Amino acid sequence: MHRREALRICGGIGVAGLAGCLGGQSGTESNEPSELGLHETFENGLEGWEAGASIGPEVDTEAFEWEVELSDAEATRGDRSVRIWNEGRYDDGTTWVDHPVEVESGQAYSVTVSAQFWSPGESFNHVRSAVMRLGPESPADEQDFPQAGENTTDSGQQPAGGLRERLSRTEGWEEYSFEWTTPELSTDTLHLAAGTTVVWEAEATHYLDELSVEFERRSTASG
Repeated sequence: MHRREALRICGGIGVAGLAGCLGGQSGTESNEPSELGLHETFENGLEGWEAGASIGPEVDTEAFEWEVELSDAEATRGDRSVRIWNEGRYDDGTTWVDHPVEVESGQAYSVTVSAQFWSPGESFNHVRSAVMRLGPESPADEQDFPQAGENTTDSGQQPAGGLRERLSRTEGWEEYSFEWTTPELSTDTLHLAAGTTVVWEAEATHYLDELSVEFERRSTASG
């Protein structure tokens, strides 16, 4: 098992290049969830987001080098996205950003989650995977995300939803998405996390944009 470790913004451990400790510009227009949902384009900065990273038990997370920052180098629409860089010398490690999403306690949902990931080009080598997760708690470890190749779209009811799928399948932006059938929730807050995980021993940069969470209420009546 990986050592559980989540690094909060401004924690100062294992973080390089954080843009204003993920503060970005003030304003929450794109960060505020609509009724039971979230649509984030990062045009107003990274307010409300936290960065996290973990690596396997053979290496302390403090030794794992990674960066998360607001960037204007790439964007799907508008001017900004999130740049995620991590090293690969340990052939392991995961880096992500996390944001709370409001829900109704006692309610069950059918959820659709999507995000755009940017890759520098199509790669024969499987260098990085995209990871995404929506669940009652923030991820603290790589093992909190789905296993390699998994996507909860066709998995039925699960305690959390998510995916782990190969990046660099094409050059530029590509949409990744999953569906999640929730149980009756005992919380009023879920946590959306998205990032990259190391597969090949090489450093790599990817960008993240256009995160969307859509909810549909689901009846839990037994009939």
